[in-house]
Order: sequence, then C-alpha cells, then structure tokens
Amino acid sequence: MSAITIPQRPARSFLGEEFELTTWEQLQPFYENLTKRALHSVDDLRRWFLDKSELESYLSENFAWRYIRMTCDTGSEQYQKEFNDFVENFQPHLSAYGNELDKKALESPYLGELKDSGFDITLRSMKKAIEIFREENIPIQTQIQTEQAKYGAIVGAMTVSIDGEEVTLQKASDYLQSTDRALREAVWNKLQVRRFESKDQLDELLNTLRDLRHQLAINAGFDNFRDYMFAALGRFDYTPQDCFNFHESVAEAVVPMLNDMAAERREDLQLDRLRPWDLKVDPQNRPPLKPFSTGEELLEKTITCFTLLDPELGDYLRVMKAMGHLDLESRKGKAPGGYNYPLEEIGVPFIFMNATSNLRDLVTLLHEGGHAVHNFVTRDLLLNSFKNPPAEVAELASMSMELLTMDYWNVFFDNEEDLRRAKIQHLESIIETLPWVATIDKFQHWLYENPAHSVEERQTVWLQIYEQFSDSVTDWSSFEAFKKYIWQKQLHIYEVPFYYIEYGMAQLGAIGVWRNYKQNPQKGLQGYINALKLGYTAPISAIYAAADIPFDFSKEYITELMHFVREELERLKG
Repeated sequence: MSAITIPQRPARSFLGEEFELTTWEQLQPFYENLTKRALHSVDDLRRWFLDKSELESYLSENFAWRYIRMTCDTGSEQYQKEFNDFVENFQPHLSAYGNELDKKALESPYLGELKDSGFDITLRSMKKAIEIFREENIPIQTQIQTEQAKYGAIVGAMTVSIDGEEVTLQKASDYLQSTDRALREAVWNKLQVRRFESKDQLDELLNTLRDLRHQLAINAGFDNFRDYMFAALGRFDYTPQDCFNFHESVAEAVVPMLNDMAAERREDLQLDRLRPWDLKVDPQNRPPLKPFSTGEELLEKTITCFTLLDPELGDYLRVMKAMGHLDLESRKGKAPGGYNYPLEEIGVPFIFMNATSNLRDLVTLLHEGGHAVHNFVTRDLLLNSFKNPPAEVAELASMSMELLTMDYWNVFFDNEEDLRRAKIQHLESIIETLPWVATIDKFQHWLYENPAHSVEERQTVWLQIYEQFSDSVTDWSSFEAFKKYIWQKQLHIYEVPFYYIEYGMAQLGAIGVWRNYKQNPQKGLQGYINALKLGYTAPISAIYAAADIPFDFSKEYITELMHFVREELERLKG
C-alpha cells in the first residue's frame, strides 16, 4: 500500500493567502476587478478566466461547508444561520455579477484563440446562462433556496419508536428486511403513519416551491419551469421528448421484469398476497445481510474494496479519511439521504450518508465513492467549470462504481452464499431503479406543465404514473391513502428539481461500463477512468464514447442491456 499524500490547497494568487469571507463588501472589490479589468490579449483573457475560477472555487467551497455542517446537524440554529447568510447576503450579488462576467467573456475578441480543450463547452454554458438570466429572478432564487432547505429539516426530524427506542426512519427501514412478517408490517405502518403526519406540511412546501419556480420560468421567457430547467441544467444533448421516449421504453422493456420478480417473490415467500412490507425481506426468508456493523467498518472495507479494483482508488478514500471528510452513520437530527459534495478549492470532496448496517448503505458508499473518484481525477483541470460535468456524466461515475466493485464484495461477506445474495439483490435493485426514475421524472414533467394543479389532482396523477411503472402483483388494499404520498420521500423533487432522469441514463451507461469490464477488466476500467478524466471538457456523447459506451436510451438499447442483466442474474441464481 502506498503512503498517502494529503493534498494542499493551491496558492491563491488572486484572492491572497489570508482571505477569509465575512461580508459582501469585503468580497465585492474582487468582482469589480474582474468586471472592469482591461483584456488586451489572449494571455490577459486566460489570466482573467483563471482568476475568476479561483474566486468561484473559493466561494463554492465556502458554501459547501455551510451546507455540510447544516445537513450534519439540522437542529443547529447556528449552522442554519450561516447557511442562510450565504444564500441571502452573498448569492444575490453573485448571480448579478456572474451574469456580467459571462457577458464580458463572450464579448472578448480573443475568445477564438483559447485553444485548451473545454473552453468551447464552458462558453456554450455561459451563453445559455446569459439567455436565461433575469434581474428580477435573483430574490426569487434566494427565496427558493431558503424554502428548499426546509425539506431536510422536516424529514430529518422524523422518528418512530420501536421497542421503546426512538430511531430515524432510515434505521427503522432496516426492520423491513426482518423475517418476522408481523414485525415488518408493524414497522411499515409506523413509517407510513409518521410520513403521513407531515403530508400537509410537505404538500404546502411543494406548492410554495412550484409557484416560485413557475414565476422564475415565466420571468425568463419560458412557458414552464421544466423548459427553464432544461436550459438551466445545460441539457444540450437531449430534449423533453427524449425523456418521454425513455419513459415509454422503460414501461415496455423493464416493467414486465418487475412483474416477474414480484410474482417470483410471492411464490418464494409462499404468500397468497404480496404486501408492501414484503418487498425488502429475503425471498427465502433468510435474515437480512449485514455487510458491516459500524461506519468505521464500512469505510475500512470500502477502502479495501477500492484498492483491490485499483490501488489509487483506495488511496483517494484514505485521503478523505485522513482529512475527516466523511460523516457516514445515521443519527437523529441529521438530514436524510446521502451525497458527495465537491470541495473545489482543496479538490478533496466530502461524503455524507445515513448508514445503519444494510446492503443499501454499502452500495451508497460505493456510489458516493465513485463521485469522489471523479473529483480526484479532475482536480487538476484548468478551470473549475471543467471539473463540473453534468449529472448524466457525474452519475455515470457513481453508478458504474457500484458494479465495477462487485468482484471484490467478498471483502464484506464471509461466505459465498451471502456474497451471491448481495449481488442478486443489487442487480434486482437496478431493475427496480429504472422504473422508479421514470416515475419520478414523468411526475415532475407533469407538476410543472400544470402549475395551477390542486393537491387532489396531484394525488390522482401521481397514482396513475405510479401504476404505470410499478408491478401489478403487490397488493396495496387498505393502504391507498399512503400510496398517494410515496413521492414525498424523494428529496430531489424538493431540493434539486428535474435532477433525476440522469440516474436512469447513467444507470444504462453503468451497465455498459460493467459489461465492458466483464469482457476485459483492464480495458473496461481504463475506459471508465478515461471518461471521468475529461470532466466537462467534451459533450456528454463524447464522454460516454471515451468509456466505449453509447449515450443511448432507446427501447432497443435498454432491452439489450436488460437481457445482459437478466443473464447475470440467472447465472448467480444457478
């Protein structure tokens, strides 16, 4: 094992080494410098881009730490205050100056002389940002960010009591893998009831966000927030119609596999009716897999797993551990979910998650670890914009890592049977992921295409979409009220709207990467790394091509990949 080197922050030639952010007045002169600086040559323009990137990287990391601290402790008024301070007192100014700087760059006569790979992609995004910028949207964006932060606080405060112990919903969900069916049913009911208690609050929050987002779009000259977000997210490589095609392809090619899996599960469990609390338990009624006991054990085993795939990948996680850039275990007062947050100045990200002890948690750390690898291999790219690929690429990094590491999951499991079970569960979860992605994405299209909808209409349409992409075997009778609100557990709807279809596209790409790796491990892994190293210096299709996979979500391609997954499952099941 190689000795790790803790990365050092690059020297701040523009901001200065001693700069510490306190007030906008202290920061403004740097933006004035960039706005008014004369650019007499391509070298001047390049220096200007580098200084702008340094400033943006510093501010991105400053904001990142505020977000990280707030999500690690949602009950802290101080952390909430520090986060809101940035949102309210800095971001409005940053939006206005950002637009001015974009225009200044695009007006330079030396643009054509910037030959470094990636500038064309950055300039494309700048042009789109100028097109959609509106001064009147700045306070609305501030309000939206403040409202979005309420979701984590609401859900982070949710707990249930099991055997006299108050536990988070994430921890309680582990009981859904219990072989005691009565216990599963009781816990499932507690989870639904607790979520149901906050349904009106979460409905009201979404109504507020929907109205604010719609106004944002109208101000920017769009018919709806969906069209605005396609521009804001820089979706240059596909259209809403491509998303609709993806939905239909998944309904035709993947949902029948869901039905087969559910029917097989009902038969294996010897049940007359498969109920919602029967979906996570092992089909042979074996105890749930427990690949680790503590967050520390999860991290150490994951480091070993990464090292076996490639020693350098293991070193990346060792660096993060040495720097204290991980918070893995679930606890009360911690925001839900998991993320890998890039820290753009130091170049070493932070991983946050809510681990208990189950297989899903293991996969989550592998997933976020894939994002972390992406940050490490792009940290030396020239500009911070080059280091920020769109989600279709970012999620390719994470979802591929889940599959590339499967050959080394024996690190987590002492016997072959548990290892085989883990692989089967994960591959089946992929079959479940694609329909769920289609469900959430189609629902979001409807939400914003119909901005005046009522809560009742929302429930009706949600159920219609949910039925299209879920199995027809599971019996929800007597629990239809809970079914209407399943969408409220999906934080993306509240916090990062329209960021979800990317998971489906990247899942297809990840299966392609894994298939390449199965055929030729060295070449397959190298293709994956080659794609990641591009960051965002090429179009999405070119980045996928670097991994030797197509950027394709046609019915034919999805069917081909599902056939490969089915063959792998049949091999594992013997």
